[in-house]
Amino acid sequence: MPRARDPRTIAAANGVGSDTAFGAVTPPLHLSTTYLFEGFEREGSYAYSRTANPTRDQLADTLAKLEGGAGAVVTSSGMAAVDLVLARVEPGRLVVAPHDCYGGTYRLLAARAERRQFEIAFVNQSDPAAVAQALERGPALLLIETPSNPLMRVVDIRALSALAKAAGAKVAVDNTFLSPALQQPISLGADYVIHSTTKYLNGHSDVVGGAVIAADPADVEALTAWANMTGVTGSPFDAYMILRGVRTLFPRIERQQQNAAAVAAFLDAHPAVRVVHYPGLASHPGHKIASAQQSGFGAMLSFDLAGGAEAARKVVESVQVFSLAESLGGVESLVAHPATMTHVGMGPEARAIAGIGDGLLRLSVGLESEADLLADLAQALETLA
Repeated sequence: MPRARDPRTIAAANGVGSDTAFGAVTPPLHLSTTYLFEGFEREGSYAYSRTANPTRDQLADTLAKLEGGAGAVVTSSGMAAVDLVLARVEPGRLVVAPHDCYGGTYRLLAARAERRQFEIAFVNQSDPAAVAQALERGPALLLIETPSNPLMRVVDIRALSALAKAAGAKVAVDNTFLSPALQQPISLGADYVIHSTTKYLNGHSDVVGGAVIAADPADVEALTAWANMTGVTGSPFDAYMILRGVRTLFPRIERQQQNAAAVAAFLDAHPAVRVVHYPGLASHPGHKIASAQQSGFGAMLSFDLAGGAEAARKVVESVQVFSLAESLGGVESLVAHPATMTHVGMGPEARAIAGIGDGLLRLSVGLESEADLLADLAQALETLA
């Protein structure tokens, strides 16, 4: 029996040298929208690219292997991936989601619930009593986001999955912040893993995409059929670009999280910073759980400034290496103000309940020099003195 390949090898080499037409080392890009039938009533392996495409299938196969799933569906965006999983929920059933999830996910869940496509319960998943109360209602789906966006809250995937399964619910984990390089939710009990491939999997801020990986072949089949019917499958060119990004996933994240750890330690010691949200800090409430279920702490963090919104404005207007922009996971370092950017759609009341204050800034730490990143933050924070 062949030896199982290391995930680093899968990321770098899955599909390499598999071209049977010309012997190309790099898997080729197949842009054709339609494919020849082998004859009358004899459809070949591919017929129409919305349904299936060789380049998209290569990315799906790689992601499924990295996440330890039975298969994957590549979608046009991360939100399309979330919505694809939500489409598996029958009308009138309950979805339990984090109270502090990504603003786009929150907005989608609220909109779908408002249209009575399902019921929604936003729950603090770090509160065992709140989780137990929600599961008593017999949900169809438990949606987990760990670490959460933007407060980096960590929940125990294995424990929550076991509780959800006992209540008859499927479990979906948004793994965008860590990628399969640092966390594999299926091995911890999840049924689905969701990615915005726009972020770490692509890693270069030049493609929008998403993916759902499923543990059960039957779920893969159902997701694939629904994606074909609704047309949310990703484009071949985007799949090609994302796969190219996956090739360098492991070394990128390794370096980025080294930088992030240094940034977190610097901010944690700065008098203008009230608190740093980074699971790699021993003081972080989720540090122990993160250490157990993750193989690293990632390159995302957020921090609260003691001076509130005005302090946040001064910092984002003063940074020079960090760029003020949404999204994350690229090679460049970004800073975002969740209250007015990524989570503005939640509304002030929901943000207050989640703990997203006006002085909170979120950082996506890139591949720049550690010294330059620290110097940039230092000079920006000096404006608050």
